[in-house]
Amino acid sequence: MPNNPFDEEKLASSMVYKTLLESTLAIPWSIDWESKAYTYVGPQIEKLLGWKQNTWRTVQDWADRMHDDDRDRVVNTCVAQSIAGIDHEADYRALKADGTYLWVRDVVHVVRNENGEVDSLVGFMFDISERKKQEEQLQKLQRQLEEYSYKDGLTGIANRRLFDEFYQREWLNAIRMQKPLSLILLDLDYFKQYNDLNGHVIGDTCLRQIAKSLESCCSRPRDLVARYGGEEFAWILPETNEAAARLMADRIMDAVKAARLPHKASAVSDLVTLSMGIKTITPTELDNRMQFLDQVDKNLYVAKHQGRNRYYAA
Repeated sequence: MPNNPFDEEKLASSMVYKTLLESTLAIPWSIDWESKAYTYVGPQIEKLLGWKQNTWRTVQDWADRMHDDDRDRVVNTCVAQSIAGIDHEADYRALKADGTYLWVRDVVHVVRNENGEVDSLVGFMFDISERKKQEEQLQKLQRQLEEYSYKDGLTGIANRRLFDEFYQREWLNAIRMQKPLSLILLDLDYFKQYNDLNGHVIGDTCLRQIAKSLESCCSRPRDLVARYGGEEFAWILPETNEAAARLMADRIMDAVKAARLPHKASAVSDLVTLSMGIKTITPTELDNRMQFLDQVDKNLYVAKHQGRNRYYAA
C-alpha cells in the first residue's frame, strides 16, 4: 500500500523506525479500506490482549473481539466517521484471549489517496483500563457524595434539601397536569420531654425507629418521606386527594403505634405518638407553594392545640 506508514517492507528497511514503533506501549495498526483487511498490527497486541499478531486479519476480527454492549455503538460510529473522512477515536472493552475484557481506546486517522477517496485507516490502540478504573471510582464517589447530600445523616431517609427540591418539582407537575398534591407535616409529641428523660442517645434511636416506621408506609415510587428538622417529618403525596391523604395519615399513626416505643414523659400516651397537619391542593400559577406549606404547618399547630396524637386537615 503506497500510503501505509506501517508497510512491512518499509519497516524492514528502517530498523530504527521499526524498533521505536514496536517498543511503544501504544499498539500501531493499519487497515486497507477497500478490502477491510489489516495490513499491519504491532506485536504488542499479543502482550496486551493475548491474541497472536497474525490472527488480526480483517475488521471482523476487531468487531468480534469487542464487548457485546459496545460493538454496535463503536462499529457504527467508526464506519460513519471513516466514510466521512473524519479522524476519530473510540473507547470500548476489548475481549482478551483468556475471556476477560480490557478497556482500550483506538485513535484513528483516515488516509486519502490522490483522488481524495478513503484509502486506508491507520491508528494506535491504547490500554486505558487503569484510567477507566479511576473514572469509575470517581463516578462511584460522586454518586455516594450526591446520595449523602440528599440523605439525613441520623435517620437515613431523605433530608430537608431533597424535600425542598422534590416539593418544587411535584408542585410544578401538579400545575402542569392539574392533579391534586397533598402534604403532611408531622411532629413527635412531647419529644423534648422524651429527650430530657431518656437522653439524646436514646432520643436519636427513637428518631431512627420512627423514620423506619414511616418508610414502611411508602407504597408508591413518587411518595417521599423526609426528615424536615429535629423531630419533624414531612410527606409529599403527588396525585393524592384529601381522602387518600387522610388514609395515609391513619396508616402512619398505626405504624408508629405498632412500633410501641415507650414514652413515660408524654401527657397523651404511654407510647410515642404523632401530631399531623394535612392539606391538599390542585395548584395553579396563581398559587404559592411556600404559602401552601405554611398552611400545612398551621394545620399541624391546630392538631397540637386540639390535644396532640391526631391529625388535622382543612
